[in-house]
Amino acid sequence: MNVSDPVGSGLVADLKQPGGNITGFGYLEPSLGGKWLELLSGIAPGLKRVAIMFNPDTAPVSVYMPSFETAARSLKVVPIVASVHDEVEIETAIIGLGREPGGGLVVMPDTFTVSHRAPIILAAARNNVPTVYTLSAFATDGGLLSYGVDRVDTFRRAATYVDRVLRGAKPSELPVQFPTKFELVINIKTAKALGLAIPPNLLAIADEVIE
Repeated sequence: MNVSDPVGSGLVADLKQPGGNITGFGYLEPSLGGKWLELLSGIAPGLKRVAIMFNPDTAPVSVYMPSFETAARSLKVVPIVASVHDEVEIETAIIGLGREPGGGLVVMPDTFTVSHRAPIILAAARNNVPTVYTLSAFATDGGLLSYGVDRVDTFRRAATYVDRVLRGAKPSELPVQFPTKFELVINIKTAKALGLAIPPNLLAIADEVIE
């Protein structure tokens, strides 16, 4: 189950006592919208406007927008919605951000952005746009940094539920749980190419630093 509000959506009656035959581990964490912007601002000082990129057909953008907009007001950054459906729209959006200094980009987690990560990373590099992603694969492939739910940890925790159900536990009695562990990956090589210096405090808490 991967919804941000299982109670509000009617899937379960209560998070602690789901009832029915459904429980699970979600990976959508609403506060990440603001955290992405805060991290990007910490690495790329001088941000004036930041776009959040997503495909409206595949991304749960409404989950993250409140915290993203709150962080934008706090950081005095203009939030921009970059809705994209193909590589042409990706390129156009990133060119627009890089046209003047102070542009940044947050790439939402969804199947579209994952499958199009190569053109997104390349366009960000060509246009000198600092970008934060949600999956470590983006940073590994050349993106500036990623911050998101540690999916391995989520899968490991979910496996304990599978074991308990197989041993006779009722899903209705197993609390719905949400992410508790997150991972930060920073690509030093990309930061240098963008002319950015990574603050020591971020390097100290990074789960992985790519040289």
